Amino acid sequence: MQLGDQQPSSNVEDRRGIGIGGGLGVGGIVIAVVAYFLGFDPSTVMNVAEQVMPQAETRKVTKGAPADATGQFVARVLGSTEAVWGKIFEQSNAEYRPPTLVLFDGQVRSACGMAQSATGPFYCSGDEKLYIDLAFFRELQSRFRAPGDFAQAYVIAHEVGHHVQKLTGTFQKMASAREGASKAQANQTSVRMELQADCYAGVWGNHAGTLNQLDPGDIAEALNAATAIGDDRLQQKSQGRVVPESFTHGSSEQRVRWFKKGLDSGRTRDCNTFAAGAL
Repeated sequence: MQLGDQQPSSNVEDRRGIGIGGGLGVGGIVIAVVAYFLGFDPSTVMNVAEQVMPQAETRKVTKGAPADATGQFVARVLGSTEAVWGKIFEQSNAEYRPPTLVLFDGQVRSACGMAQSATGPFYCSGDEKLYIDLAFFRELQSRFRAPGDFAQAYVIAHEVGHHVQKLTGTFQKMASAREGASKAQANQTSVRMELQADCYAGVWGNHAGTLNQLDPGDIAEALNAATAIGDDRLQQKSQGRVVPESFTHGSSEQRVRWFKKGLDSGRTRDCNTFAAGAL
């Protein structure tokens, strides 16, 4: 990606190294991340962690764009999403309220509870923050074989997509729809939510392209990442079989298709994953 001219976002909290407890370590992250993508509710991980982890912090949280190279990259990607979504919301006579991105390692406290790195990157609607342990980016490259800076940017843009859902009311509607629903129905709602976030990531990618921020090969990196974290691919790797009714994020084909849909059109109205026959 070409982000040299992109203003880094100041909406970053660097909580790396604040020392709030043990954590899983990089080697153990992938197993639980696979479990997360296979349908475990991240709040389950958070609630357990809330009970067992010490809470002492050893340094203050740093706010603003970090100085290290990876932190700068993340802040610039976030800045790009702010520019794109700010313009899209403005065209609809609405105001975009940017989220805060929290960098952490090991575990972190959010409004959704305590979470370990095992939860994977996640968005908490309660505090409108994105949470990312940068160890996930290393796992994306080494374990999921999805290298590249745009693959990492796709992960951030996907979580920002959930924030857009929060701002547009979709998050709240779907949370209500899950209440009283069967496990299969709740899973399908989750899949539709995740695929829409993928589509929104594609919408951002479309506009990033018009800003000349993309290099040749960037799109292939994102498509590779979307393929690598499809529920069917992860299930086949982890358990040797695929159980579609347990999907929570969508198959590799679905994730690629919806990302490309947003990427090709650049329009949020083309991201209606809740329409009949959309899946």
